[in-house]
Amino acid sequence: MTYPSIRDWLFSVKTFAASMLALYIALVFQLPRPYWAMASVYIVSNPFVGATRSKALYRALGTALGAAAAIALVPPFVETPLLFSVIVATWTGTLLYLAISDRTARSYVFMLAGYTMPLIALPTVTDPTTIFDVAIARTQEITLGIVCASVIGSNILPSRLAPTLIERADAWFRDAAWYGGETLSGHITGKALSACRQRLAATVNQLEFLLSQLSYDHAHPQTLARAESLRGRMLLFLPLISALADPLLALRRDLHVWPEGLDGLLRDAARWFEEPLPRRAADMHDDAGDPTADSLRARIAALQPAHDALASWQGALLSNALWRLTQVIDVWQDCRALRALIAHEAGTWRPRYRHWRLGGTERFYDRGLMLFSCFVPVSAILVACWLWVSSGWHDGAGAVTLAAVACCFFAASDDPAPLVFRFFLATAASVVFAGLYLFVALPKVHDFAMLVLLFAGPFILVGTLIPRPAFNMVTMLTAVNTATFISVQSAYEADFLVFLNSNIAGVAGLLFAYLWTRATRPFGAELAARRLLRSSWNDVALSASHTRIADQRNLASRMLDRLMQLIPRLAASDEHRHPSIESFRDLRIALNALDLRRSLRKLDSDMTDAIDRVLAGVSEHYARCARESERQSAPPALREAIDDAMRRVAARARAHLPPVTAADADAEPAPRALVSQRWLSNTLHALVGMRLALYPAASAQSPSHPEATA
Repeated sequence: MTYPSIRDWLFSVKTFAASMLALYIALVFQLPRPYWAMASVYIVSNPFVGATRSKALYRALGTALGAAAAIALVPPFVETPLLFSVIVATWTGTLLYLAISDRTARSYVFMLAGYTMPLIALPTVTDPTTIFDVAIARTQEITLGIVCASVIGSNILPSRLAPTLIERADAWFRDAAWYGGETLSGHITGKALSACRQRLAATVNQLEFLLSQLSYDHAHPQTLARAESLRGRMLLFLPLISALADPLLALRRDLHVWPEGLDGLLRDAARWFEEPLPRRAADMHDDAGDPTADSLRARIAALQPAHDALASWQGALLSNALWRLTQVIDVWQDCRALRALIAHEAGTWRPRYRHWRLGGTERFYDRGLMLFSCFVPVSAILVACWLWVSSGWHDGAGAVTLAAVACCFFAASDDPAPLVFRFFLATAASVVFAGLYLFVALPKVHDFAMLVLLFAGPFILVGTLIPRPAFNMVTMLTAVNTATFISVQSAYEADFLVFLNSNIAGVAGLLFAYLWTRATRPFGAELAARRLLRSSWNDVALSASHTRIADQRNLASRMLDRLMQLIPRLAASDEHRHPSIESFRDLRIALNALDLRRSLRKLDSDMTDAIDRVLAGVSEHYARCARESERQSAPPALREAIDDAMRRVAARARAHLPPVTAADADAEPAPRALVSQRWLSNTLHALVGMRLALYPAASAQSPSHPEATA
């Protein structure tokens, strides 16, 4: 176990100081529940200024929205408890759906508004005349805690998010460099590689939320734009390096054809991946370019096969591999440059990797699973309210509210029941700690200074664990609930039976939430993974169909985002046909299909007919996979269609392009020839990539020579 760092201790002391300041001000102004101000500090505090500010702002807005809803809904419906229960559950479910539909820090507004309304409304149903006072007081107390946390966090040794962004990026670079080196060495299977894929995808997913908080950290707009560009390039690295693996494996393992100089090129590329990242502004080459990358690109150009060699399977594979390697080098150079520019906040950037698909903004959301995830808290609230009303338990509102909070907190998780159970354990521990404070320690406290000393040790110690992801939830809940259950007032007042009854209600509500979640969501990540796979197959079928696609960039962005959601849900494996490897191939097939659709406008009819047959076969194959909810073997007829299209494109390339002689090797091609060469090469690359992805086991079986069909 590693001990808390200096940064952890500093965060804990600052948070404790802010909580005591909030508690003191609340006591001075005689707010009805001053302990809520103290608890709110622990809810919104984060080791980083940007995260604290964003959470504070969104918590204030969410609390105000929830309080306003409680004021508006309690008086008209308080006499109809079951109808009111339905209204509360519907409100919470609707706001929860909005929260999990937003992956930025802004989602906190909807989450807070969703469960703040029942927190305020349900305890007041027995005395609805107090709803306005309770709502206003709760808003004041929470706002006070938010202000104290923000002021102290921003002004006393503030910690910025930008260095954390660099740390996360550097961790990604280490994993990506190792993964890239293994791929270039011919290794694509193994548990270590599967685990590395999962880490790379998880890091990219985490950066999305982190970047949404960066704007609250006084980051320069240019830094924000570069950070977004860096994450976009990180997203592309895994698909591109996986696309490079297939032709390299086919050349090395299946065909045993390995051009001279390719080994050295791949070794040097892998060595470049491992090179230290720029640490000083003088190390950056943003204006002059990266000499190592330029050298690698020159060597790739020297290894390119002649135009007439593209008609052979070996030549097409080599051309495809070199084309993919160029893309990987371009993306890696962009990532290195962007990381350096973000760290130094200086310099200019000219992207090396440019593609028509860049710029898509659409994300993938499994709306069906999201609705079901919201249905669980809604049904839990309805059942808990029915039990409360039927039993006549005066303090049963506490059980309903904590059940609602727990179900909302973890609704977006694939398997929320274990997390709800940890919430239950943390709350039970808080009841014990609060009881010890309230009935053993606090009777001996006679002024605020003694209260601070009494709280300092345990709260500061617990606070050092809040920044650690493994302990964050449990320790934060323990601190928040302990502060709430102690219920510090301006004068000491404690009744053991009242304390026991009110706090047992909360513990009982959490136990109910755990049992209800376990019963209604017994499945884990497997269901989400299956649904993601089926959805991806539908999009591959769409990509290859003749259906008009409004924005192909957004379709590509949605498929890539879905893939990044899928990979962390798959267990690490050493199998060659592991779902993550197959899913990368699915993505490549879809992107190659989109490329072929664009090529149709530039090619002659004999080639377009052949490509139409390929696209129709791909669309039908993946539509069948989606219908059966199981991956199917690609039909032999589809491979024959791909081979036929490849033969036609290669034959046209040979007929259209004159052989290159020594005299005109350096001459500029005519504009018409240049355009035709580019489109024919792109079409051939797309067909080769599609064949390798659909039939990886048949990479040794080359298509017939084009003259065979003459």
